[in-house]
Amino acid sequence: MPGIKRKEAPRTYDKLKSKKSRIIAPGRKQPKPARKPDQNAEAETDSDPIIESDTTDHSGDDDGTSWPSGDEEEIDDDGKVAAHVSSRLVPNGNSTNGTNGSSSSKEAHAKQKVLAQERKSAKPNADSIARSKKIWERLRLKSHVPRAERKELVAELFDIIRGRVKDFVLKHDSVRVIQTAIKYGHKEQRRSIAKELQGEYRTLAEGRYSKFLIGKLLFHEDKEIRDLIVPELYGVVRRMIKHPEASWILDDIYRGAATPKQKAILLREWYGAEFAIFKTGEQDVSSAELKDILAQKPEKRMPILRSLFELINQLVQKKTTGFTMLHDAMLQYYLNVNPGSEEATEYLELLKGDEEGDLLKNLAFTKSGARVVALAFAYGTAKDRKNMLKVFKSTVQLLAFDTYGHQVLLAAYDVIDDTVLTSKSIFPELLGKGTALEEQNSPLLSYVTSLNARTAILYPFSGKSKSILSADDISLLDEIHLIRATTSKKDPEVRRKELVKALSPTLLSFIAANAEALMKDTFGCQFIVEILLTAEGSREEAIHAILNLLRGSAEAQQSLQTPAAGRLLKTLVLGGHFNPSSKIIDTVDPPLGFADHLYQNLPSEALREWAVRCNSFVIVGLLESSEFTHKAELADILRKYRPELEQQSHNKGAQLLLKTISA
Repeated sequence: MPGIKRKEAPRTYDKLKSKKSRIIAPGRKQPKPARKPDQNAEAETDSDPIIESDTTDHSGDDDGTSWPSGDEEEIDDDGKVAAHVSSRLVPNGNSTNGTNGSSSSKEAHAKQKVLAQERKSAKPNADSIARSKKIWERLRLKSHVPRAERKELVAELFDIIRGRVKDFVLKHDSVRVIQTAIKYGHKEQRRSIAKELQGEYRTLAEGRYSKFLIGKLLFHEDKEIRDLIVPELYGVVRRMIKHPEASWILDDIYRGAATPKQKAILLREWYGAEFAIFKTGEQDVSSAELKDILAQKPEKRMPILRSLFELINQLVQKKTTGFTMLHDAMLQYYLNVNPGSEEATEYLELLKGDEEGDLLKNLAFTKSGARVVALAFAYGTAKDRKNMLKVFKSTVQLLAFDTYGHQVLLAAYDVIDDTVLTSKSIFPELLGKGTALEEQNSPLLSYVTSLNARTAILYPFSGKSKSILSADDISLLDEIHLIRATTSKKDPEVRRKELVKALSPTLLSFIAANAEALMKDTFGCQFIVEILLTAEGSREEAIHAILNLLRGSAEAQQSLQTPAAGRLLKTLVLGGHFNPSSKIIDTVDPPLGFADHLYQNLPSEALREWAVRCNSFVIVGLLESSEFTHKAELADILRKYRPELEQQSHNKGAQLLLKTISA
């Protein structure tokens, strides 16, 4: 699991400026040539000797920024800067010092390079590091190295680093060598590196470059490596989550690598120092639910809540609010304060206090964070809800498509009494109001065919339908509805109908213009059903757009013969959804009258094809519909197809149709 890449600080060699070449303008008097330097003396320069780069100019699959090339400055371990000396040129291209001066400068320059190389070679493991860098340069060219050669290079690299991994990992350049070894090594080789680094993972996590090494080790999802790394983080979570480097890799591990028990241990340390000092084994921890801990130790309630709030507040004030671990901790706090208490009020003020709104926006895109925001909407005042909705106005589309973000929109629908505010703040962002219908079609089609985004549009029409909402969505909405009973004044059904009225015109026009495209998609068929059954206003144009497909192109007719289209047509023919509790059809008012329209527009050959093969259940629906007025006529026609129906023994719809006309 790779770590989160952060924006690196500007390179040192970008900060330092070499002397600019001075160009003598034509017609001006040239300066007197400088005194010829002593051939045996070192030339005076503005920088230390140049250190040659071991890298090439090739680009490839490296794991970080490349080292300086020969044309760049480099900082050595003594903190000195090595840089090229810019020669001062005159218009004719000759040095101001003359030929002899240029020659002596080159000799001094070469001598500096030799001294720099000697100083570099005197460092510990210099030869090993130099060779490993050469191997790294070759290995990182992913598409240019034959497999056999790569295998040999990896074997040589492991021979070099074996037993000396710790010497490599704390330097910004050689740590990339270890990352490459992990990338191309096999399981046992990766495990050997992980074991050599045992006891150093906290230090590595705090390093600017070495933290990425932990991400490389965990990327391959090796349980043995994971169980070597995660326990070393126990007891130092509060310190690491505030560290500018370690916090990112800690949250990466918590979110993507740790087991549920390991996550519980890490999160429990937010509750106070005693949870870090008195470490608990994984076998003794079942969860990090604060409610259970407070039930066992009610006397610890105030210290635990105080400790948790202080750490949350520190991270919020530092603007580091994107951590999943932080969002989980914030949810635990909110669930365990009493609604309306001073603690709850202070917490709500913390959520609203971020002027840029980054806290609320970050929260909305994680599971726990979305629940925190939904609870804040439910418990907040009308003014609080308006201010929070204003924060999300620019991110409505992102929220709609997100796995958890769409839950924030559903909560807003259910608790904001001012439906005009909801209509003006959310619907224009979803529907693109104010633009031409043609410009709305493409974005709307992407919403309708998305598993998550469609709920933001269909929820006011379908309610808590399991065909639209996930189990998590329904659970959260049930929680919100219990709170809403004490914090909202408007009747829920009145609120829902007002939202439906605001959405209906645009969505009915969209169906009329895109009926064929919607019929080709399963979610599109479901969208048509929900809108036509529940929308307010004239539905004639949308219904005729569907019926026109019956006499359209071959492709249009084919779109009506899919299983999803069959379910759509049967539901519209019956005039409503089947209620599994009462075992009857919940017909809509006013009735659609779709059954008669379908029968009158269905060609005779298509009727035969549907009855015998693809849409048998639609024809059964016509005979069962209370709105259909041509049942006897249809039954007489179907009796002519009895021989063909009898042959369709595998078609349950045809068999049911045969039984119906035989009664």
